[in-house]
Parts: sequence; C-alpha cells; structure tokens
Amino acid sequence: MRNVLIAGGAGFVGSHLAKAFLDKGDSVVSVDNLSTGRLENIVHLQKHQNFTHINADITEPLPASITNQTYDIIANLASPASPPKYLHLSVETLMVGALGTKNLLDLAVRDSARFMQASTSEVYGDPQIHPQPESYWGNVNSYGARAMYDEAKRFAEALIWVYRNQKNTNTCLVRIFNTYGPHMDPEDGRVVSNFVIQALKNEPITIYGEGKQTRSFCYVSDQIDGMIKLIESDEHDPINVGNPGEFTMIELAEKVIAATGSSSQIVHESLPPDDPTQRKPDITVARKKLGWEPKISLDEGLKPTIEYFRSQLG
Repeated sequence: MRNVLIAGGAGFVGSHLAKAFLDKGDSVVSVDNLSTGRLENIVHLQKHQNFTHINADITEPLPASITNQTYDIIANLASPASPPKYLHLSVETLMVGALGTKNLLDLAVRDSARFMQASTSEVYGDPQIHPQPESYWGNVNSYGARAMYDEAKRFAEALIWVYRNQKNTNTCLVRIFNTYGPHMDPEDGRVVSNFVIQALKNEPITIYGEGKQTRSFCYVSDQIDGMIKLIESDEHDPINVGNPGEFTMIELAEKVIAATGSSSQIVHESLPPDDPTQRKPDITVARKKLGWEPKISLDEGLKPTIEYFRSQLG
C-alpha cells in the first residue's frame, strides 16, 4: 500500500484520481480548500477506510494533519481550471501555481516522494505549431485576460525543473488538454458543461466567435489512465496526455444537441480575448514512453457525461 497525497482531491479530475488509487489498494489523503472543488465529488470515497479528506489551502503553511504523515506519491491538481473560475480567483490561481507548488515540492523532497504536477495545454497559448508537441515553447500573452492561469502553470513547470535539477526531486509533469466527464461542475463555465447544460434546458447554445476554433476532448477515464501510467513510470519531462481528436465548437454543439435530443439553437457572441484558435495534442511521446493512448471517442464519452448532468439538474 502506497500513501498518496492529492492536492485538489475534491475537484473534477482529482476526485477520479483519488478513486483510481483507492481501487489499486493505496491509501489516499485529499487536500482541497473547496474554492472550486466540491465535497459531493468525494462523498462516495469518504466511506472508504483508506481515504481521508483535509480542508486546507496549500498556499498556506501545510497543517500538521498533512505533514504528520509521509507520502510515496504527491499529485498536485490544485488550481481553478476554467476561465470564469480563474478570472474570479485570479490572485489565488497565481499563488497556488507558485506557493502551493513549492509547499508540495518541499514535502516531496522531505519524503523522497514521486511528485506529479498537473500542467495544461494552456502553456502553449494560442499555438503557432499544430498539433502541439512537448518541445513547443508556446505563444502566451503574459499580460492579458488569461495570463493568471497560463503563467501560473508555466511558473510551476519552471519551479519543478529547478527542484528536479538542483534538488534531485523525483518529479513528473502531465500537460492536460480539455478533459470532460462526470464530476464536472455544472457551473464551471467550460465548453462541454456549458453546451450540455444549455442543451438539457433547451436554451440557446452559446458559441463565442464564429465557432471555428478547435479543441480536443479527452474523457476523464482516459485522462486518469494516462496520469497513473506517468506516475508509475520513470519519466520526468513534460508529457501531453489528451485525445488528439479535434473538433470545432460548432461540431461539438451539434453533437451535444443530437445526443441530448435538444431543441436548442446555436447563438454567437463576441470572442473572448486571447482565446486560442486551435488546440490538439501531439501524443507521440505518451504512446512511445507510456504505452498510452485514449480509448473513448467523443460520442462515447458524451453519453455518461450527459447523464451525469441530467442527474445534477434533476
């Protein structure tokens, strides 16, 4: 049995990662300040004898309830991850990428733990290379409307590089592309949740700009499988984990309308500043070094996602 600390453990992806480790027979400590995480995501885990949740903010000195244990694995998924959330929690987003990451890295150094950072495709900004390989340095506006999230993740990556190369910390880093599935917050403002909720309510589906911008959507079970494979590997450099299937926003809206049987119509609003025009992962490294690639198509993954949101509305 390994002892696993998951920061952001009550979040969308973090709660799924916690369950995956519990299913493997590990002991899991979740830490989350619930600024965007939700207790309902982990209520089914709290009955498990090997699961503990601690309400704490990792940007503050870590409480004794965390530090009085030793860990084999530390996974940092603590951060707002949708534009409405990180725009509302701008300073907090920057601090969790900086102070929060440092606090967890120091804990990893103390325990000689395997440290995993959940980074993001947002480090590529509005990419000028398509699809995006890990070697691409990005096209990011450091002084703009999305900078607090993009630069928080980029700073965290730089900090991890320093700990890896100067302190010999056992680190790994996953760059996550758009992920969807059960446990998403219906009000988090991400495109899949927005479209599905609007469709289920037969409300107009809001597309920003012409809707020709593209995204690649990875179902959460595939995402977790890739993260587990990375943590249990010997890899240290950043690795993209995402589904290379690429869809325009209009294509996604049409799929959601068809899957929900909705009468919603598509409406267009102004494009937000710095919204990337295209996003698609190059997963050559993940295939070669982790033996990973996604299994769930967008059509397959939308079915349980829609049923989850239907239950949330019900």
